[in-house]
Amino acid sequence: MKTDTNKPLAFRRYPSTTALQCFETAARHLSFTNAAHEMHMTQSAISKQVAQLEEMLNLSLFYRTPHRISLTPAGKTYYLEVLEILKHIEVATTNLMSHSSNTELLKIVSHPTFCARWLIPALSGFSQEYPLINLDIKELAGPFFSEDQNVDIAFLYGDGMWGNMEAVKLFDEYCVAVCQPQYLQDKTPSTECLNDYVLLQISSRLSAWYEYFKQQDVSVDGTFVGPRFETFHACISAALLGYGIALVPLRLVEPELQSGALVMAWDYAAKGRGSYYVTYPVSSGQSHKMKAVLEWITAYLAISDEREKALGLVL
Repeated sequence: MKTDTNKPLAFRRYPSTTALQCFETAARHLSFTNAAHEMHMTQSAISKQVAQLEEMLNLSLFYRTPHRISLTPAGKTYYLEVLEILKHIEVATTNLMSHSSNTELLKIVSHPTFCARWLIPALSGFSQEYPLINLDIKELAGPFFSEDQNVDIAFLYGDGMWGNMEAVKLFDEYCVAVCQPQYLQDKTPSTECLNDYVLLQISSRLSAWYEYFKQQDVSVDGTFVGPRFETFHACISAALLGYGIALVPLRLVEPELQSGALVMAWDYAAKGRGSYYVTYPVSSGQSHKMKAVLEWITAYLAISDEREKALGLVL
């Protein structure tokens, strides 16, 4: 196809969703015939839609031979972009269709491990109590509030200082050393000799074990040595499988400590540098959905604190 690279895209002249769907399907199958079967259209209709799209873009998206088609470099780039566009359209349409006119959507983000191990249990029953507030929970490593993210509320770890954000402290972080009960058998209980132990490491907190022992005025070598894991969730899973001892926030391993699946290797909890907060834009703090979830979390914290007192885990 002859192209004129100087020809601009006409103002507000955008491809139709049908054309984008035809292109995406053909690009995924690398076949107009298979795309036609999936789209319930004729092969000529698929080919025509793609040709019109190429004409509008003034670019060739496919190399065509008598027996096959393949994506051009421009086609490969465009395919990835179109795939994301179609996904956004699908999500937006599904969200709109799944919510009635009198419901609210509460968009929540959280660190992955905290979300799975604390936030989801904390929100259990919320949807039944507030059926007109639909929860949309996303796990992210960050950033949590940015121009391209429509977020109502986030659960973060830090110092509580985030610009233009209201931050309500949930609890301080205390980390405990936990392992499988059998892992401690035939091992020296002293913290001064670590030769018998494997210390599981968190990639983002490589000095955590050093600080844990330093708080106890214990000087040991080898605190930076051991298998590294990206998340607390992976580190906890490794401890459950007997890989070694994990140093993780107490609140995130309460179920395993209660059940006996994990035990504390040493009777000490190290205070972390930060705390856990629920944060939200100052301007949205008075909305009905925000008040509802904040009251729910506050009530859950009260129950959780009472449970910890009964178990003797409060620090």
